[in-house]
This record gives sequence, structure tokens and C-alpha cells, in this order.
Amino acid sequence: MPNVTDENHVAIQKLLLEMAQQLSLDDLLSLIVQRLADFEKVALARLWLARPGDICSTCVMVDECSDRSRCLHLMASAGHSINSEEDWARTDGKFRRFPIGGRKVGRIASSGKPLEIMNTLEQKNSFVEPDWVQRERIKSFAGQPLIYRGKTLGVLAIFSRKNIREGTLPMIRMLADHAAIAICNARAFQKINQLKSQLEVENIYLKEEFYTAQSYGELIGQSPAHQKVLQQIELVAPTNASVLVLGETGTGKELIARELQRKSNRRDKPLIKVNCAAVPKELWNSEFLGHVKGAFTGAVRNRLGRLKAADGGTMFLDEVGETPMEHQSKLLRILQEGEFERVGEEKTQKVDIRFISATNRSLEKGVESGQFRKDLYYRLNVFPLEVAPLRERKEDIPLLTDYFLRLISRKMNTPIPTLTQKHLKQLLDYHWPGNIRELQNILERAMIQARSGVNGFELWGLPGHSSPPTYTANTSDKRQIEVVPEEEIVRRQRENTIAALVRTSWKVYGEDGAAKLLGIKPTTLISRIKKMGLEKPT
Repeated sequence: MPNVTDENHVAIQKLLLEMAQQLSLDDLLSLIVQRLADFEKVALARLWLARPGDICSTCVMVDECSDRSRCLHLMASAGHSINSEEDWARTDGKFRRFPIGGRKVGRIASSGKPLEIMNTLEQKNSFVEPDWVQRERIKSFAGQPLIYRGKTLGVLAIFSRKNIREGTLPMIRMLADHAAIAICNARAFQKINQLKSQLEVENIYLKEEFYTAQSYGELIGQSPAHQKVLQQIELVAPTNASVLVLGETGTGKELIARELQRKSNRRDKPLIKVNCAAVPKELWNSEFLGHVKGAFTGAVRNRLGRLKAADGGTMFLDEVGETPMEHQSKLLRILQEGEFERVGEEKTQKVDIRFISATNRSLEKGVESGQFRKDLYYRLNVFPLEVAPLRERKEDIPLLTDYFLRLISRKMNTPIPTLTQKHLKQLLDYHWPGNIRELQNILERAMIQARSGVNGFELWGLPGHSSPPTYTANTSDKRQIEVVPEEEIVRRQRENTIAALVRTSWKVYGEDGAAKLLGIKPTTLISRIKKMGLEKPT
């Protein structure tokens, strides 16, 4: 844009309109430099934005930088070199960073004032590489600060092979002002879009967490083992230290994670749970890191990923020992540096996350067998917190039982059953291999069966009651066999299906799924759920 002609006026007006319509910051910056580079005799157009310092240890201009907290990042470049081997669209060359206040581009940013060099032959010393100026036949230079509401956002620079007339400078200034406004608008839209995506992801995860929290209870107990855990939670919760919760299946490790979050400085931020055993290794990157549209077949839209959803809050890695070996290095980098790249994107994302992990297996043995990285183990195991099994805190069983009976009664809208000494003895005599989760499931099953009014409230499966009574048809048996109406059979099947789904947390497939528990195919169970109109509570 060396001289303003009628044709250039039209091109500038078109560019201003296009800039106002851009919602993507990257697309906007690319548009600006590409359109400027299309003007006659414009050799090179470049745009830098002020951002936090990131490559100070390797930057060639580090000695010229007095404040390493911020510098100018080359964000977009376009031009036409006389030397066809040079690619001026690249943004990773030696001038990819400028210290604010250093050299002519940095001085423009620090002063907030434009800089024009009308004749490069007379001011050769103003350029770091005068040979490049001569080789590319650069005649003039115009650098404009990008200022919005008194704040300098960056610098727009134009290198021309024709002398820039003074009448053109106001047009460049106007273009820079509009570019600054468009940059702020694009940033605002990008932030809104990111927050919207984050809220959508959080909403999905928090709905799952709400159901789990409602169905599994709270931290209840007064045993010494339980009190020790509560004291450890009070000690470590206010810190940002990584916590590794150890304990058998069903001991309430997830509740410990929620309590750590509730008592932390991140209590108002999200707690995002990931079951590492349930994420297929081929989907690990997409699930954790997220992906951009078009990154792979089926990626029809951008995906935020669970890491971004947990940014500022806490991530709970359940069954962390099941993390695939090929992904453990990525998890380690996130823990150490808070950095990752989404699938299909080279831009590095930063996150601030407090990690709480849980496992029911020995990670030390995993390290010894080569199935778990030693450095990752040490990073996760900053503060180990061991949860005692229910058989070691039996004095808590009456309190837990009372809590669960009240919770289940509210859910089923039924009276709270009376717990007799016989029931209490059964509960205390049992060894509880499934721990607290098993206690809740047994109580829920007992209440479902009691609601039918056939057997009353009995703790089937505990000592003294191995299983509910069953009836078998025997044509040689002369005794009267009770005939149950079809409506009652349908009702019982529905309640039995619900009981299986509740006991398995609505998991259909797998060895610990409801289909296996019922002894039917998963497809049969899915068809039955649809036919019965059953829905997972929210």
C-alpha cells in the first residue's frame, strides 16, 4: 500500500469490512497480512501481538530483553520474496519474538507511536540486516502500534519496494486502529466460545457427579480409622499437592476426592472425574486432550477435552493404574508443566489443575513390572491417603446403615424399615468384600424386595440368608403352588431390573455390568430398558 489510489481505496474498504466479520483471531491476523501483501509493491506485511514470554531460554534476543514476562510474538506474516526459496509466511524464524522496547518493532510497542522510514538507503543502520533490505529492494518501512483503549496490543509492520508517501500514512493508521478493534472482538468471541464449550463439558460431567454423589452418600463414621482419614484431608486439602487415594474397591475413594475438593481453595471450580480404566486407549487423546475439527475421521467439531474442563479446578483420576503406558508420558507432562496439545493442533495449551488419583492396585508393583512409570508414580504420590476397608471399621456400620436406609427410602418414597438386632448382627458378622458399596447395594435390594410385601425386610446374601426363596415347578409334587398373575411377574421383573442397574451404577456391559448380574445378553437388557421406559436418574 505505498500509494493511495482509487483502486487501493476500494481494497482497503473491503478489507475493513472483512476484518469486522472475522470471529477467529488466527483467521483475522492471517487476513490482514495477506491482504496487505497483495497491494502493489508491498514486499512483506507482519503482525506481532504482546503475549507472555515463553521461549526465553532459547530466544536469540534474550540479552536485549529487560522484562521477560512479556514480549512481542510474531502471529502472522505474508509477502513475496525476490528469492523464491524464502517462505515469508512462516512465523518461526529469528524474528518470531521481539523484546518490548528493543529494536524498532519493540520501540513501537513500548512508545505507542508509529515509526516510518521513508528512504532505507539513507537509514540503512535502522535495520538489523541491511543486506536483506538491499537484496529484497526494500525502499521504505511503516510500523504502527495496535492500540485499543489506551493499551498497546501489538505492532503492524509493512516493508515496501516503493517509497510510501505521506498521504498514505493516515490510511495505514486507520487500518491499524480498525485491526486493534477487530483483534479485541475476536478475542472476546474466542473467550465466550471457549467458556461456552467449557460449561457444556462441565454440565455433562457434573450431572454424572451429581447422580453419583446422591446415590453413594457422604463421609460418615466415627471409627479411629475414619477419623484418621478426615484429619489427613484437613491437612492436605488447602494445598495444591497431588493426592493418591489408596484403598479397596467400594471404600469410597471418590468421596474422599470430593471432600478434598470441597475443603480446597478450588472449591468453586469444577471437579472433573475420569475413570482411566473405562477410557479406550485409542480414544485417550481425544477424551483427555480434546481435538480440533477435522483432526481425524469423525471429528466434525472441536472438542474441549476433560483437561480444559478441569482448568482452574481439580481432576480426579480414578483407577489411575489402568492408564495405558503409551499415554503416561503425556500425563506426566501435564502434571509437571501444565501443558498439552489438542489432537490436530500444534498450539500448546496451558492448564492449572490439581490432581487427585485413586487406585485399588499397587502402583509400586506396576513400577517394578514396567507397567507404570516411576516418575509418574512419584508425581502422583506426593501425599498418599489410605482408606480402610469396612471390615476394619465395623463400628461405623450402624451409622452408614441408618444413612443409606434414609437415603433409599427418600428415593423410593417408602417408609424407613425397622432395623432389628438380628439385622445388625448379620451386618456386623459379614466380612464385606465389596465394602461400603456392597452395603448400600444389599440394603437397596432388601428394600426393593420388602416393597413387594412378599418376604418383608430381609438382608439376603448375608449370614443366615444366602438368597431369596425360589419356587420350581414340579409336576410330581402334589403341593399347591402359588400362581402369580402376569401383572405381578411384569412388576417384579421391572423391580429386579432396576435393582440390577442400581447395583451396577447403570453399567450394562462387562463382567461387573447389570446384564451379567441378571444372566442375560446386554442387547436383551438394552431392549428391556427401552421397553420399560427406564431412565438413569439425574
